[in-house]
Amino acid sequence: MPKIKPSIASTPEELAAALGLPAAQAEEWQVQYVLLKRLKEIVRRQKMTHAEIARRAGTSRTRVTAILNDDLEHVSSDLLIRILGSLGYRVRASVVRAGKAA
Repeated sequence: MPKIKPSIASTPEELAAALGLPAAQAEEWQVQYVLLKRLKEIVRRQKMTHAEIARRAGTSRTRVTAILNDDLEHVSSDLLIRILGSLGYRVRASVVRAGKAA
C-alpha cells in the first residue's frame, strides 16, 4: 500500500486547493464560519434551547444541534442567516475587491 503524504493547509484557500475544490468553496466556508461563530455567541448569551431555536427558525432540533456542534455539511449560508434572523439579528454583507497574490 503506498504511503500517503500528509498535507497541512493553513488557510481555507489552501484546504480547498488540496481537496481539488474551487476557490469559491473556500470563500463559502469563511462566510459560514463567521456566521456560525456569531450564532454560537448569541445562543450562549441568550441561553436558549436547541428546540426553541429550531421552532423559531422553522427547522429541526437535530439540525440546530448539528450546526451548533460545528457540523456544517449540507448547511447553506442562507439557513444560518435564517436562524440568526429568527433570533432577532440581521446579517450585513460586505463585498470588497480581493487583494492581489504576493
